Amino acid sequence: MASLNRVFLIGNLTRDPELRYLPSGSAVCEFGLAVNRTWFDQKSGEKKEDVAFVEIVVWAKQGEMCAEYLKKGRSTFVEGRLQFEQWQSQDG
Repeated sequence: MASLNRVFLIGNLTRDPELRYLPSGSAVCEFGLAVNRTWFDQKSGEKKEDVAFVEIVVWAKQGEMCAEYLKKGRSTFVEGRLQFEQWQSQDG
């Protein structure tokens, strides 16, 4: 069976983009994106809100463009793929 890893996110930047360059010369831009969700609780009838914070990594020329035009608080649309990172601290 085939698989698909594609996401579309619209949210606000939580911080200014950070641009850096790898020793190979490739640009890497990183920023945080806050994605809000609003819904009504069926039991209480109250309006509820939830926020997901997503770390975004953009490579090459697109990363340079993000660093130039995007700023904290700005609304933006991101299309890409999910990549999860896992790590273990020294104390387990």
